[in-house]
Amino acid sequence: MAEAGGLHPLLGIEECCPSLSPATCLPVGTGKRSLPLLFSLLLLWAGAVARGENLHACKESEYHYEYTACDSIGSRWRVAVPHTPGLCTGLPDPIKGTECSFSCTAGTFLDMKEQSCKPCAEGTYSLGTGIRFDEWDELPHGFASVATNLGVDYSLTESLGNCSMSTWTPKGDYIASNTDECTATLMYAVNLKQSGTVSFEYIYSDSSIVFEFFIQNDQCQPTVEESRWMTTTEKGWEVHSVKLNRGNNALYWRTTAFSVWSKTPKPVLVRNIAITGVAYTSECFPCKAGSYTSKLGSSSCRQCPANSFSSKGATACQQCEPAMYSEPGSSLCKPRPACTDKDYFYTHTACDTNGETQLMYKWAEPKICNEDLPKAVKLPPSGIKTVCPPCNPGFFKTNTSSCEPCPYGTYSNGSGCVNCPIGTEPALGFEYKWWNTLPSNMETTVLSGISFEYKQMTGWEVAGDYIYTAAGASDNDFMILTLLIHGFNLPQTVMEDSENKKIAQITFVFETICSMNCELYFMVGVNSRTNTPVETWVGSKGKQSYTYIIEKNATMSFTWAFQRTAYHEAGRKYTNDVAKLYSVNVTNVIDGVASYCRPCALESSGSSCTSCPHGHYIDRDSGGCYPCASNTYLKAHQPYGNQACIPCGPGTTSNKIHSLCYNDCYLSVHTNGRTLEYEFSALANSTSFLSGPSFTSKGLKYFHHFNISLCGNNGRKTATCIDNVTDIHDLGKETEFSKATLSYICQSVIVPSDVMGYKTVMSSQPVSLGDHFIGVTTQPILDNITSLADDFPANVGLPDVIFFYRSSDVTQTCNEGRATAIRMRCNPLKPQTGTFSVPNKCPDGTCDGCTFHFLWETVEACPLCSTDDYHAITSACVGGIQRTTYVWREPKLCARGILLPEQKVSICKTMDFWLKVGISAGTCAAVLLTAMTCYFWKKNQKLEYKYSKLVMNASAKDSELPAADSCAIMEGEDVEDDLIFTSKNSLFGKIKAFTTKAFLRYSQGWQNSVCRAVLSELRGRVFQRTSDGFDSVPLKTSSGTIDMDL
Repeated sequence: MAEAGGLHPLLGIEECCPSLSPATCLPVGTGKRSLPLLFSLLLLWAGAVARGENLHACKESEYHYEYTACDSIGSRWRVAVPHTPGLCTGLPDPIKGTECSFSCTAGTFLDMKEQSCKPCAEGTYSLGTGIRFDEWDELPHGFASVATNLGVDYSLTESLGNCSMSTWTPKGDYIASNTDECTATLMYAVNLKQSGTVSFEYIYSDSSIVFEFFIQNDQCQPTVEESRWMTTTEKGWEVHSVKLNRGNNALYWRTTAFSVWSKTPKPVLVRNIAITGVAYTSECFPCKAGSYTSKLGSSSCRQCPANSFSSKGATACQQCEPAMYSEPGSSLCKPRPACTDKDYFYTHTACDTNGETQLMYKWAEPKICNEDLPKAVKLPPSGIKTVCPPCNPGFFKTNTSSCEPCPYGTYSNGSGCVNCPIGTEPALGFEYKWWNTLPSNMETTVLSGISFEYKQMTGWEVAGDYIYTAAGASDNDFMILTLLIHGFNLPQTVMEDSENKKIAQITFVFETICSMNCELYFMVGVNSRTNTPVETWVGSKGKQSYTYIIEKNATMSFTWAFQRTAYHEAGRKYTNDVAKLYSVNVTNVIDGVASYCRPCALESSGSSCTSCPHGHYIDRDSGGCYPCASNTYLKAHQPYGNQACIPCGPGTTSNKIHSLCYNDCYLSVHTNGRTLEYEFSALANSTSFLSGPSFTSKGLKYFHHFNISLCGNNGRKTATCIDNVTDIHDLGKETEFSKATLSYICQSVIVPSDVMGYKTVMSSQPVSLGDHFIGVTTQPILDNITSLADDFPANVGLPDVIFFYRSSDVTQTCNEGRATAIRMRCNPLKPQTGTFSVPNKCPDGTCDGCTFHFLWETVEACPLCSTDDYHAITSACVGGIQRTTYVWREPKLCARGILLPEQKVSICKTMDFWLKVGISAGTCAAVLLTAMTCYFWKKNQKLEYKYSKLVMNASAKDSELPAADSCAIMEGEDVEDDLIFTSKNSLFGKIKAFTTKAFLRYSQGWQNSVCRAVLSELRGRVFQRTSDGFDSVPLKTSSGTIDMDL
């Protein structure tokens, strides 16, 4: 590559800055020599003279001209510099050079010998005051490519991947960035004598990579901050141009992949880097191989067309031989292979005026095979004509056998238009299931997998029952099919519902048949913005359907892109690897057609349709509008019959318009014989949590960011997760991010600002984890969502309150969408928002990628305090006062609610008073017991005497009279005592009298028992009771007979 005056690519790094962050730079060398060039030449001349005069005179081919550095007045000298010092002598004398501001126009160069601008010869070109880099077989002279780890935890460096190979890689016509988490920087430094520009072409299709281009001056200051962040490209190569200031400029192209999932992002591609603003270029650049220019003074070269070639510096392209072929921009021709069945495809012709179609075979374009070679196949003949299938639903067939849309108010199954019955309205949309011609709102093309330029080719071909991918120019080409929808039409009640996420949906049935790792991409673009990949299928996939929920009423583009292989090889080997689309159905389309009519609400006149009020369903029979029952929500897109009103889940209630169910942050739970009242209003606002740091294989530190709107807000979703990778340049401005998710709970991947060196954190890959509230309960299972208690072992006595959510986002892995269970656990030690955790066995919050489990511990999850949560403690009576204090039961597992009652104070009797009463009572009892003991002792003595006398009488001789004839107490024996006790009126006397009577009764009973025992011993004696009440003993005579009774 020719040297450009004033353009000084760095051969090495003279000084190293600490890092490659935006605040640092690579100091740019000025290109000035340490000694004036003229003085150096004089030294060389003096050395040659000292060695002798045997050197030959220098020829023009042995030296070249250069300018000295400009002095303070802007002048310089032209000097001759030998290619090899000391080889020859007699160099031309230095002469006055052109002004430092002198430059040549594009297509010319500065002839240093004559110091004038001359046009470039045929086969060469120049930019006049610049240079272009368009050959990338290797890294051009002056460029440097380095890779670094950002955000590395150096304690893990032994296990981290090496970034030394993650650099920009030359690919022939372009240079490609890295695709991992390393930061790769492509650098070039230049010194400009005047203001200029730098321009380049690039492809940036994957937002999982951060791509920035910035410029720094020799003070390490960025010069163009606004244009630093590159925007993604949508179709092919785009040009980016930035102005350069006079002086030193360091150019940086920097990329960092941002995908932490398994899928590898697509690299950034850069080519045709052009720099203008140098003072001059000393010679023109030859056209690279595969291009040419045939005129003088060219500023660029033209690419050779297909089936032609050229060498470097060519003035014209040469045609290939008939048995040879070449792709556009080739430097040589290749022999044509024999045609095979992979070189042609089949298609169906459009219906003719007779309503017939025909199967036809066509050679794949461009045709590179030779059908005249041995064993080459011929193009099969066309099939016989058959009757055309019907038009697609919503269309009718004209007299010319073409299909036209039915007018509004009618519907069609593809044969003819029929008016909708009264009480119905057309369900507008597009349903394509017959593929004789490509619909008018669809287009197809081919994107080269080599140059990434769009080709004027057909990527998909119609085949009657389906549309399939045709054979491209190469197996790594992308076969593109795009469907454009200009907007959506919804019932007024649905449009007014700001929380209704579903606007419409697109459903398609597809199949892939592959022998290699083919890929089918489904991408969505909004308002002409870049298509964002939504889903990717790799390898063969059986016939299946996929549904994408449309959440924004805007102009939408839906794109299917199929690539047979990512590797480029000559010829076509995998043409039989195809993708097929059987049907595509889009609902609620503006200016769409109808395949059926749906019931509608009738106006009072009964002749035209109207919209039901919010929360009302349509009765199919009467066409009237009826309100849904309380705590139910309505299917907005199918509001027919009362079955359209779906009951809300446990712990939830419907909003006013019955469009959704939500929890108002209050909950009552009955457990263990008591009612627990919960209030989560303090957690109603959107709350964010970060999981523990994670690291990619290259050491990039990132976090999982969760945003939650738990309850309240009348059911509005307030949790937002964004993708700002391609919108960093817009941060701080009122702008709409490329991708944002609004939900009850969402997740994104966060890289902190201190890791990436940016002014803000990097947020990427937002996904919704719950846009539909299922319910809240203490049970672990709800709507087939299971929250295992083993994931979060509990050590408290209260049950966890579990919030259940579902997301409508469907993926290959989660064909029923994602689900989320959030366990709310009471923890009085964690105030305010508390802590958020995930299961230990699932550090990302999910083990299967579909169901997410979280534990939220906070005091706000504790039930409201009630009377069951405290107890009373009564103090001792002190000074006649007793206090009752109320305290919380431990551990305290409640918050807010009722307050503890105030302390109660009451009057009481002290211990001194009761002690005195006790002593007095004890003294009286002791005296009484002593008196009773003495009394009973006296009575006992009398009884003993009487008993002894009775025994003596019993043992006396028969002739002797008994001393006593009865055991009973004789009349008048205790009269004196009774008189004594009864005559006393004191309390003591009354007590003594009462005890005496009791004792007498006991003594009489005892005496009688003793008497019976003694008298029983008197054998043969008969006791008889006399009329006066005493027992008499009969007296015996000496003969033993009874004489008389005593």
